[in-house]
Amino acid sequence: LDGYRKSCIHVSAVSLKKTPVHMKGKSAAEQRWLLRQISDPFVKAAHAQNYRCRSAFKLIEIDDKYRLLKPGLSVIDCGAAPGAWSQVAVQRDMNNIPLFIPGVDLPKGSVIGIDILHITPLDGAQLLSNHDITEPSTHMVLERLLPEARADVILSDMAPNASGLRELDHERLVTMCLSVLDLADKVLRPGGSLICKYWDGALARKLQQRLSSMFQNVRTVKPRASRKESAELFLIHNYKGEVVA
Repeated sequence: LDGYRKSCIHVSAVSLKKTPVHMKGKSAAEQRWLLRQISDPFVKAAHAQNYRCRSAFKLIEIDDKYRLLKPGLSVIDCGAAPGAWSQVAVQRDMNNIPLFIPGVDLPKGSVIGIDILHITPLDGAQLLSNHDITEPSTHMVLERLLPEARADVILSDMAPNASGLRELDHERLVTMCLSVLDLADKVLRPGGSLICKYWDGALARKLQQRLSSMFQNVRTVKPRASRKESAELFLIHNYKGEVVA
């Protein structure tokens, strides 16, 4: 796979102000995209709250409802660039822990973000740029980095670069999802959670069958921060795994 299509792009402070946007030389599609970004309340909120992109609010809404991210957990963020989901994971996984309580050993969480693209450093997270989550060698790297080689939560908001062919893009995203499931089978603790983006299509049944064999309590959700015209949905699962005595 030649790359991940990012569902969000950095928007500068200038573009969010009520100043004219220079459209000269831009295609009609580019003009529509710019105008949509300027009027998007989640883009404005991401800038105001210092999130790297609007997709942060997808994870915030999901976690507010299902409470998957807790202090002390180990979290993997697949397809992390530019890092908004890792930001949310750090805030909820680590920053909610008090700095010091006398006589109490506090849990220490870890957040590992991974992407084939470059990810700007983020305090509180370990970021693996230029790593392909679909490669078994990347899975081995993650196993070495994780405490006890186990993760409590796996996140995936990644998608393939758009080809313009709906079924091809759907097939490529299902391939990515299956690779994330392969990773979960190796490192996710029994009872751990997975949030994974997918698009409905011909191969959705294949994905659902694999999920049913590995997970329980599967839920499907479309956050308000997902644009109405977007076909994206998020699957939330609890991993069955093998209970080790």
